[in-house]
Amino acid sequence: MIGKTKPKLNDDEMLQAEFKYITQNAFQANEDRSRFSSYYFVTVGSFVAAILSSPSALEQTSIALAFFLLFIILTAMGSFTLAQLARLRASWHETLEAMNQIKKFYIKNNPDIEPAFKWLDKDIPPTDKPYSIANLIAMEVAMLSSCTTGTATYFLLSVIGNINALSWLIISASIILGYLVQWSWYKHLLVDDR
Repeated sequence: MIGKTKPKLNDDEMLQAEFKYITQNAFQANEDRSRFSSYYFVTVGSFVAAILSSPSALEQTSIALAFFLLFIILTAMGSFTLAQLARLRASWHETLEAMNQIKKFYIKNNPDIEPAFKWLDKDIPPTDKPYSIANLIAMEVAMLSSCTTGTATYFLLSVIGNINALSWLIISASIILGYLVQWSWYKHLLVDDR
Protein backbone atom coordinates (compact mmCIF):
# COMPACT_ATOMS: atom_id res chain seq x y z
CA MET A 1 0.00 0.00 0.00
CA ILE A 2 1.43 3.29 -1.08
CA GLY A 3 1.04 5.92 1.62
CA LYS A 4 -0.49 9.22 0.77
CA THR A 5 1.82 12.11 1.42
CA LYS A 6 0.50 15.32 2.78
CA PRO A 7 1.15 18.30 0.56
CA LYS A 8 3.67 20.74 2.01
CA LEU A 9 1.97 24.02 2.75
CA ASN A 10 3.85 27.24 3.21
CA ASP A 11 2.19 29.17 6.04
CA ASP A 12 3.82 32.46 5.04
CA GLU A 13 2.52 32.24 1.48
CA MET A 14 -0.98 31.46 2.70
CA LEU A 15 -0.97 34.37 5.15
CA GLN A 16 0.42 36.72 2.50
CA ALA A 17 -2.27 35.63 0.04
CA GLU A 18 -4.97 36.15 2.67
CA PHE A 19 -3.56 39.57 3.58
CA LYS A 20 -3.42 40.55 -0.11
CA TYR A 21 -7.04 39.45 -0.61
CA ILE A 22 -8.19 41.45 2.43
CA THR A 23 -6.27 44.51 1.25
CA GLN A 24 -7.90 44.27 -2.18
CA ASN A 25 -11.31 43.93 -0.51
CA ALA A 26 -10.72 47.13 1.50
CA PHE A 27 -9.61 48.98 -1.63
CA GLN A 28 -12.69 47.79 -3.53
CA ALA A 29 -15.03 48.93 -0.74
CA ASN A 30 -13.56 52.44 -0.96
CA GLU A 31 -13.85 52.47 -4.76
CA ASP A 32 -17.47 51.29 -4.63
CA ARG A 33 -18.38 54.03 -2.13
CA SER A 34 -17.14 56.65 -4.54
CA ARG A 35 -18.92 55.09 -7.51
CA PHE A 36 -22.31 54.73 -5.77
CA SER A 37 -22.36 58.29 -4.46
CA SER A 38 -21.23 59.73 -7.83
CA TYR A 39 -24.00 57.83 -9.60
CA TYR A 40 -26.60 59.27 -7.24
CA PHE A 41 -25.29 62.84 -7.60
CA VAL A 42 -25.30 62.62 -11.41
CA THR A 43 -28.79 61.11 -11.47
CA VAL A 44 -30.29 63.84 -9.29
CA GLY A 45 -28.40 66.53 -11.18
CA SER A 46 -29.75 65.29 -14.50
CA PHE A 47 -33.35 65.50 -13.33
CA VAL A 48 -32.87 68.94 -11.83
CA ALA A 49 -31.42 70.12 -15.15
CA ALA A 50 -34.43 68.66 -16.97
CA ILE A 51 -36.82 70.56 -14.69
CA LEU A 52 -34.95 73.83 -15.03
CA SER A 53 -34.93 73.53 -18.82
CA SER A 54 -38.74 73.40 -19.05
CA PRO A 55 -40.27 75.72 -16.39
CA SER A 56 -43.50 76.28 -18.35
CA ALA A 57 -44.25 72.56 -18.29
CA LEU A 58 -44.33 72.67 -14.48
CA GLU A 59 -47.60 74.56 -14.55
CA GLN A 60 -49.42 71.48 -15.83
CA THR A 61 -50.89 69.28 -13.12
CA SER A 62 -49.96 66.01 -14.82
CA ILE A 63 -46.33 67.13 -15.19
CA ALA A 64 -46.19 68.24 -11.55
CA LEU A 65 -47.60 64.87 -10.46
CA ALA A 66 -45.01 63.07 -12.60
CA PHE A 67 -42.24 65.15 -11.01
CA PHE A 68 -43.63 64.37 -7.55
CA LEU A 69 -43.33 60.64 -8.29
CA LEU A 70 -39.90 61.11 -9.82
CA PHE A 71 -38.57 62.92 -6.74
CA ILE A 72 -40.07 60.30 -4.43
CA ILE A 73 -38.11 57.71 -6.43
CA LEU A 74 -34.97 59.86 -6.14
CA THR A 75 -35.49 60.04 -2.38
CA ALA A 76 -35.76 56.23 -2.26
CA MET A 77 -32.60 56.00 -4.38
CA GLY A 78 -30.90 58.26 -1.83
CA SER A 79 -31.92 55.83 0.92
CA PHE A 80 -30.51 52.90 -1.04
CA THR A 81 -27.31 54.83 -1.74
CA LEU A 82 -26.92 55.55 1.98
CA ALA A 83 -27.52 51.87 2.75
CA GLN A 84 -24.80 50.89 0.26
CA LEU A 85 -22.41 53.48 1.69
CA ALA A 86 -23.03 52.26 5.23
CA ARG A 87 -22.55 48.60 4.37
CA LEU A 88 -19.39 49.36 2.37
CA ARG A 89 -17.97 51.33 5.31
CA ALA A 90 -18.80 48.41 7.62
CA SER A 91 -17.17 46.02 5.14
CA TRP A 92 -14.04 48.18 5.07
CA HIS A 93 -13.98 48.12 8.88
CA GLU A 94 -14.31 44.33 8.91
CA THR A 95 -11.37 44.00 6.50
CA LEU A 96 -9.23 46.04 8.90
CA GLU A 97 -10.19 43.66 11.68
CA ALA A 98 -9.28 40.70 9.48
CA MET A 99 -5.91 42.24 8.63
CA ASN A 100 -5.29 42.82 12.33
CA GLN A 101 -5.93 39.16 13.04
CA ILE A 102 -3.06 38.29 10.68
CA LYS A 103 -0.88 41.03 12.20
CA LYS A 104 -1.53 39.66 15.71
CA PHE A 105 -0.43 36.21 14.54
CA TYR A 106 2.82 37.61 13.17
CA ILE A 107 3.40 39.78 16.25
CA LYS A 108 2.81 36.79 18.53
CA ASN A 109 5.45 34.81 16.65
CA ASN A 110 7.77 37.80 16.05
CA PRO A 111 7.26 40.41 18.81
CA ASP A 112 9.96 42.74 17.36
CA ILE A 113 7.72 43.66 14.38
CA GLU A 114 4.90 45.20 16.43
CA PRO A 115 6.18 48.79 16.02
CA ALA A 116 5.91 48.39 12.23
CA PHE A 117 2.11 48.40 12.37
CA LYS A 118 0.18 51.63 12.87
CA TRP A 119 -3.32 50.19 13.09
CA LEU A 120 -3.86 47.49 15.63
CA ASP A 121 -7.25 46.71 17.19
CA LYS A 122 -7.22 49.69 19.53
CA ASP A 123 -6.27 52.09 16.69
CA ILE A 124 -8.82 51.13 14.02
CA PRO A 125 -11.01 54.13 13.17
CA PRO A 126 -14.67 53.56 14.09
CA THR A 127 -17.16 52.99 11.31
CA ASP A 128 -18.86 56.32 12.04
CA LYS A 129 -15.71 58.40 12.54
CA PRO A 130 -16.80 62.07 12.42
CA TYR A 131 -15.47 64.04 9.44
CA SER A 132 -14.11 60.97 7.70
CA ILE A 133 -14.51 60.93 3.93
CA ALA A 134 -17.09 58.15 4.30
CA ASN A 135 -19.23 60.20 6.69
CA LEU A 136 -18.90 63.38 4.62
CA ILE A 137 -20.02 61.58 1.45
CA ALA A 138 -22.95 60.05 3.34
CA MET A 139 -23.84 63.48 4.70
CA GLU A 140 -23.88 64.90 1.16
CA VAL A 141 -26.16 62.09 -0.01
CA ALA A 142 -28.47 62.59 2.99
CA MET A 143 -28.63 66.35 2.32
CA LEU A 144 -29.33 65.87 -1.37
CA SER A 145 -31.91 63.19 -0.63
CA SER A 146 -33.65 65.48 1.85
CA CYS A 147 -33.78 68.13 -0.90
CA THR A 148 -35.45 65.60 -3.21
CA THR A 149 -37.95 64.98 -0.40
CA GLY A 150 -38.62 68.72 -0.21
CA THR A 151 -38.94 68.95 -3.99
CA ALA A 152 -41.39 66.04 -4.03
CA THR A 153 -43.39 67.82 -1.34
CA TYR A 154 -43.36 71.01 -3.42
CA PHE A 155 -44.75 69.22 -6.47
CA LEU A 156 -47.38 67.41 -4.40
CA LEU A 157 -48.54 70.68 -2.85
CA SER A 158 -48.61 72.34 -6.27
CA VAL A 159 -50.91 69.55 -7.50
CA ILE A 160 -53.19 69.98 -4.47
CA GLY A 161 -53.34 73.77 -4.71
CA ASN A 162 -51.36 76.97 -4.85
CA ILE A 163 -48.01 77.30 -3.12
CA ASN A 164 -48.28 79.78 -0.23
CA ALA A 165 -46.43 80.61 3.00
CA LEU A 166 -47.83 77.54 4.80
CA SER A 167 -46.72 75.39 1.86
CA TRP A 168 -43.14 76.65 2.26
CA LEU A 169 -43.24 75.76 5.96
CA ILE A 170 -44.37 72.24 5.07
CA ILE A 171 -41.68 71.97 2.39
CA SER A 172 -39.00 73.18 4.83
CA ALA A 173 -40.19 70.72 7.48
CA SER A 174 -40.08 67.87 4.95
CA ILE A 175 -36.48 68.75 4.08
CA ILE A 176 -35.43 68.79 7.75
CA LEU A 177 -37.35 65.61 8.57
CA GLY A 178 -36.02 63.98 5.40
CA TYR A 179 -32.45 64.70 6.44
CA LEU A 180 -32.96 63.43 9.99
CA VAL A 181 -34.54 60.20 8.74
CA GLN A 182 -31.86 59.64 6.08
CA TRP A 183 -29.00 60.30 8.51
CA SER A 184 -30.54 58.04 11.18
CA TRP A 185 -30.93 55.32 8.55
CA TYR A 186 -27.25 55.62 7.63
CA LYS A 187 -26.10 55.52 11.25
CA HIS A 188 -28.35 52.53 11.97
CA LEU A 189 -26.79 50.55 9.11
CA LEU A 190 -23.21 51.28 10.20
CA VAL A 191 -23.50 48.81 13.04
CA ASP A 192 -21.12 45.91 12.66
CA ASP A 193 -23.63 43.07 13.03
CA ARG A 194 -21.35 40.08 13.32
